[in-house]
Amino acid sequence: MVLAEQDTRSIVNKTNRSRLTLIAIVLVFAAPLLVALLLNLSGWRPATTRNYGVLVDPPVDVGAAPVTLDGGGKLDWSDPQWHWTLVVLADGECGAPCQARIADVLRMRLTLNRNAERLRVVYLGPALPAPAVQALAPLVPGSDDGNVLAAYRPDAGGTPALALVNPNGLLMLRFGPDFDVARVRQDLVKVVH
Repeated sequence: MVLAEQDTRSIVNKTNRSRLTLIAIVLVFAAPLLVALLLNLSGWRPATTRNYGVLVDPPVDVGAAPVTLDGGGKLDWSDPQWHWTLVVLADGECGAPCQARIADVLRMRLTLNRNAERLRVVYLGPALPAPAVQALAPLVPGSDDGNVLAAYRPDAGGTPALALVNPNGLLMLRFGPDFDVARVRQDLVKVVH
Protein backbone atom coordinates (compact mmCIF):
# COMPACT_ATOMS: atom_id res chain seq x y z
CA MET A 1 0.00 0.00 0.00
CA VAL A 2 2.78 2.40 0.89
CA LEU A 3 4.58 1.42 -2.29
CA ALA A 4 1.47 2.15 -4.38
CA GLU A 5 1.13 5.62 -2.80
CA GLN A 6 4.79 6.40 -3.56
CA ASP A 7 4.34 5.32 -7.19
CA THR A 8 1.23 7.50 -7.48
CA ARG A 9 3.06 10.52 -5.98
CA SER A 10 5.99 9.91 -8.29
CA ILE A 11 3.70 9.87 -11.33
CA VAL A 12 1.92 13.04 -10.15
CA ASN A 13 5.25 14.80 -9.54
CA LYS A 14 6.50 13.83 -13.03
CA THR A 15 3.25 15.07 -14.58
CA ASN A 16 3.44 18.37 -12.67
CA ARG A 17 7.09 18.78 -13.59
CA SER A 18 6.27 18.18 -17.26
CA ARG A 19 3.46 20.75 -17.15
CA LEU A 20 5.68 23.31 -15.45
CA THR A 21 8.39 22.72 -18.04
CA LEU A 22 5.89 23.24 -20.85
CA ILE A 23 4.57 26.44 -19.24
CA ALA A 24 8.13 27.73 -18.79
CA ILE A 25 8.94 27.07 -22.46
CA VAL A 26 5.78 28.86 -23.59
CA LEU A 27 6.62 31.84 -21.35
CA VAL A 28 10.17 32.05 -22.69
CA PHE A 29 8.82 32.47 -26.22
CA ALA A 30 5.70 34.48 -25.40
CA ALA A 31 7.27 37.04 -23.03
CA PRO A 32 9.25 38.96 -25.70
CA LEU A 33 6.19 39.04 -27.95
CA LEU A 34 4.05 40.42 -25.16
CA VAL A 35 6.66 43.05 -24.26
CA ALA A 36 6.94 44.10 -27.94
CA LEU A 37 3.15 44.31 -28.23
CA LEU A 38 2.89 46.46 -25.11
CA LEU A 39 5.68 48.78 -26.29
CA ASN A 40 4.04 49.13 -29.70
CA LEU A 41 0.61 49.83 -28.20
CA SER A 42 2.11 52.47 -25.91
CA GLY A 43 3.55 54.25 -28.97
CA TRP A 44 7.22 53.78 -28.01
CA ARG A 45 9.75 53.94 -30.83
CA PRO A 46 13.52 53.63 -30.59
CA ALA A 47 15.33 56.98 -30.45
CA THR A 48 17.76 55.94 -33.15
CA THR A 49 17.58 53.52 -36.02
CA ARG A 50 20.21 51.46 -37.74
CA ASN A 51 19.61 52.96 -41.17
CA TYR A 52 21.53 55.97 -42.46
CA GLY A 53 18.77 57.37 -44.64
CA VAL A 54 15.72 59.11 -43.22
CA LEU A 55 12.77 56.75 -43.10
CA VAL A 56 9.70 58.15 -44.83
CA ASP A 57 6.92 57.35 -42.36
CA PRO A 58 4.37 56.57 -43.63
CA PRO A 59 5.80 55.55 -47.01
CA VAL A 60 4.66 57.78 -49.88
CA ASP A 61 3.03 56.05 -52.83
CA VAL A 62 4.73 57.42 -55.93
CA GLY A 63 3.53 54.55 -58.10
CA ALA A 64 1.12 56.83 -59.95
CA ALA A 65 3.60 59.72 -60.29
CA PRO A 66 4.06 60.45 -63.99
CA VAL A 67 7.73 60.39 -64.97
CA THR A 68 8.68 60.87 -68.60
CA LEU A 69 11.97 59.29 -69.58
CA ASP A 70 14.34 60.94 -72.06
CA GLY A 71 13.34 58.44 -74.75
CA GLY A 72 9.71 59.55 -74.41
CA GLY A 73 8.48 56.51 -72.49
CA LYS A 74 6.94 56.50 -69.03
CA LEU A 75 8.66 55.10 -65.94
CA ASP A 76 6.84 52.13 -64.43
CA TRP A 77 7.48 52.42 -60.69
CA SER A 78 5.98 49.00 -59.93
CA ASP A 79 8.46 46.43 -61.08
CA PRO A 80 7.47 42.76 -61.40
CA GLN A 81 11.16 41.83 -61.59
CA TRP A 82 11.59 43.28 -58.09
CA HIS A 83 13.89 46.20 -58.93
CA TRP A 84 14.43 48.96 -56.41
CA THR A 85 14.74 52.51 -57.74
CA LEU A 86 17.29 54.97 -56.42
CA VAL A 87 16.08 58.39 -57.54
CA VAL A 88 18.66 61.16 -57.94
CA LEU A 89 16.86 64.45 -57.37
CA ALA A 90 18.50 67.63 -58.64
CA ASP A 91 17.18 71.13 -58.25
CA GLY A 92 18.62 73.57 -60.70
CA GLU A 93 21.30 72.87 -63.25
CA CYS A 94 23.29 69.68 -62.71
CA GLY A 95 26.84 70.86 -63.41
CA ALA A 96 30.17 69.10 -62.94
CA PRO A 97 29.91 68.67 -59.13
CA CYS A 98 26.40 67.24 -59.44
CA GLN A 99 27.48 64.88 -62.21
CA ALA A 100 30.47 63.78 -60.11
CA ARG A 101 28.09 62.86 -57.26
CA ILE A 102 25.93 60.87 -59.69
CA ALA A 103 29.05 59.06 -60.92
CA ASP A 104 29.87 58.20 -57.29
CA VAL A 105 26.38 56.75 -56.85
CA LEU A 106 26.75 54.68 -60.03
CA ARG A 107 30.14 53.35 -58.87
CA MET A 108 28.58 52.48 -55.51
CA ARG A 109 25.84 50.60 -57.38
CA LEU A 110 28.49 48.45 -59.03
CA THR A 111 29.82 47.43 -55.60
CA LEU A 112 26.53 45.64 -54.97
CA ASN A 113 27.99 42.94 -57.27
CA ARG A 114 25.33 40.49 -58.46
CA ASN A 115 22.60 42.64 -56.89
CA ALA A 116 23.60 45.73 -58.88
CA GLU A 117 21.07 44.75 -61.54
CA ARG A 118 18.32 44.87 -58.91
CA LEU A 119 18.87 48.62 -58.41
CA ARG A 120 18.07 51.07 -61.16
CA VAL A 121 19.23 54.67 -60.84
CA VAL A 122 16.83 57.30 -62.18
CA TYR A 123 17.77 60.97 -62.51
CA LEU A 124 14.94 63.49 -62.14
CA GLY A 125 15.94 67.07 -62.70
CA PRO A 126 16.87 69.53 -65.43
CA ALA A 127 18.01 67.90 -68.65
CA LEU A 128 21.57 66.64 -68.69
CA PRO A 129 23.80 67.24 -71.73
CA ALA A 130 23.99 64.24 -74.10
CA PRO A 131 27.70 63.56 -73.37
CA ALA A 132 26.95 63.46 -69.63
CA VAL A 133 24.08 61.00 -70.16
CA GLN A 134 26.40 58.73 -72.16
CA ALA A 135 29.16 59.00 -69.55
CA LEU A 136 26.73 58.22 -66.72
CA ALA A 137 25.22 55.07 -68.23
CA PRO A 138 23.20 53.11 -66.94
CA LEU A 139 21.61 56.23 -65.44
CA VAL A 140 17.99 56.63 -66.58
CA PRO A 141 17.27 60.36 -67.02
CA GLY A 142 13.73 61.67 -66.89
CA SER A 143 11.48 64.42 -65.61
CA ASP A 144 9.01 64.45 -62.73
CA ASP A 145 5.94 65.61 -64.67
CA GLY A 146 3.62 65.71 -61.66
CA ASN A 147 6.28 67.28 -59.39
CA VAL A 148 5.42 64.60 -56.82
CA LEU A 149 8.97 64.38 -55.50
CA ALA A 150 9.47 68.16 -55.19
CA ALA A 151 9.42 68.00 -51.38
CA TYR A 152 12.48 65.73 -51.45
CA ARG A 153 14.60 67.88 -53.76
CA PRO A 154 17.57 69.71 -52.22
CA ASP A 155 17.19 73.41 -51.47
CA ALA A 156 20.59 74.40 -52.79
CA GLY A 157 21.32 73.80 -56.44
CA GLY A 158 24.35 71.87 -57.54
CA THR A 159 24.22 68.89 -55.20
CA PRO A 160 21.61 66.16 -55.69
CA ALA A 161 19.62 64.33 -53.03
CA LEU A 162 18.55 60.69 -53.18
CA ALA A 163 15.30 58.83 -52.59
CA LEU A 164 14.81 55.05 -52.46
CA VAL A 165 11.60 53.63 -53.94
CA ASN A 166 10.69 49.98 -53.40
CA PRO A 167 9.46 47.72 -56.22
CA ASN A 168 5.82 48.47 -55.31
CA GLY A 169 6.26 52.20 -55.94
CA LEU A 170 6.54 53.28 -52.29
CA LEU A 171 9.09 55.92 -51.31
CA MET A 172 10.86 54.37 -48.30
CA LEU A 173 14.08 56.30 -47.57
CA ARG A 174 15.50 59.67 -48.45
CA PHE A 175 19.04 60.98 -48.28
CA GLY A 176 19.90 64.68 -48.08
CA PRO A 177 22.31 66.41 -50.47
CA ASP A 178 25.22 65.82 -48.07
CA PHE A 179 24.81 62.02 -48.27
CA ASP A 180 27.77 59.70 -47.73
CA VAL A 181 27.90 57.18 -50.58
CA ALA A 182 29.41 54.43 -48.39
CA ARG A 183 26.61 54.75 -45.84
CA VAL A 184 23.96 54.82 -48.58
CA ARG A 185 25.46 51.54 -49.78
CA GLN A 186 25.08 50.06 -46.28
CA ASP A 187 21.36 50.84 -46.41
CA LEU A 188 21.02 49.42 -49.92
CA VAL A 189 22.74 46.16 -49.00
CA LYS A 190 20.02 45.58 -46.42
CA VAL A 191 17.15 45.88 -48.91
CA VAL A 192 18.49 45.01 -52.35
CA HIS A 193 19.19 41.31 -52.14
